[in-house]
Amino acid sequence: MSDRSRSASAWWTSSAHADRRPFLIGRNRIQAAFRACFAEQDFVEVDTATLQVSPGNEAHLHAFQTEAIGHDGSAVPLYLHTSPEFACKKLLAAGETRIVCFAHVYRNRERGPLHHPEFTMLEWYRVGEGYEQLMRDCVDLIALAARTVGTRQFAFAGKLVDPFAEPERISVADAFAQHAGIDLLATIGTDGTTDRNALAGQLADAGIRTADDDTWADLFSRVIVEKVEPRLGNGRVTILDRYPVAEAALARPCPDDPRVAERFEVYACGVELANAFGELTDPAEQRRRFEAEMVEKNRVYGETYPLDEDFLEALADMPDASGIALGFDRLVMLATGALRIDQVIWAPVAETHFG
Repeated sequence: MSDRSRSASAWWTSSAHADRRPFLIGRNRIQAAFRACFAEQDFVEVDTATLQVSPGNEAHLHAFQTEAIGHDGSAVPLYLHTSPEFACKKLLAAGETRIVCFAHVYRNRERGPLHHPEFTMLEWYRVGEGYEQLMRDCVDLIALAARTVGTRQFAFAGKLVDPFAEPERISVADAFAQHAGIDLLATIGTDGTTDRNALAGQLADAGIRTADDDTWADLFSRVIVEKVEPRLGNGRVTILDRYPVAEAALARPCPDDPRVAERFEVYACGVELANAFGELTDPAEQRRRFEAEMVEKNRVYGETYPLDEDFLEALADMPDASGIALGFDRLVMLATGALRIDQVIWAPVAETHFG
């Protein structure tokens, strides 16, 4: 391939930009509409630092690492954040009560039609309000995005969704029962501990592959990916609610069942759009969960990330709150009819080639 033909497909060529521009203008219109919506509800828009001492402590999230160099030449590791969550919660501890943040966030090992190394996360938090309000917020924003660009129907990967329809709400346990024939709660103790062998036996009975070294979390994820997610957000938006505590490291347990947590995800056309929590505010429990996540990360990937001690300290002052992270680029994709996430990003990250 010649240099000329290679560059002709680059996003910055006039022909490629002309094809992408309608999606990008739609993105701007949706972002402006969202900002107006939050302002009408007295949210304060905040802007958080990208560089953090910890990028987050979820086992399967991968960060970009850099260094801060002092005057004496000494180096301290820093990370590009995978979410503005830690900083936003510190602002809640500081006294803010309704905040919203359009944050550029960074995740390594992720690139494809729905993934980009740098993307925009829309996060908002409500102090003193339950996570069910976030469900209503999210459904309203999905409809607002569609209305703003004149879309009556989302379409992606052969699935269609009416963005104005009443959403489906289903618990993770009910989704496992309906779509895989698995009694998930029977594999979770009242203290939140999980029974790997019990879940593996049910997967085997359901004809789902298992391996000897699979953990309970591995098995849980396999059912989600293979049996549950493909059936979510088809025809209407789906809210997948009440995750097992073991799969909700930043969420508080549900008051009526300690085996599950106040966590939900939102799906449209099989695409995960948002992840929300009734926020955990117990520093000791949060530390325990983070440490367990880093043990798992070390087991699988041979690496760990530091804990943000300031964040754990701030949790002691943080009021009861609920918070949500929405993949803004993905929602713009569905609303504008784009087929890939890089079509709705003004200046995509350069392609990298390994090997």
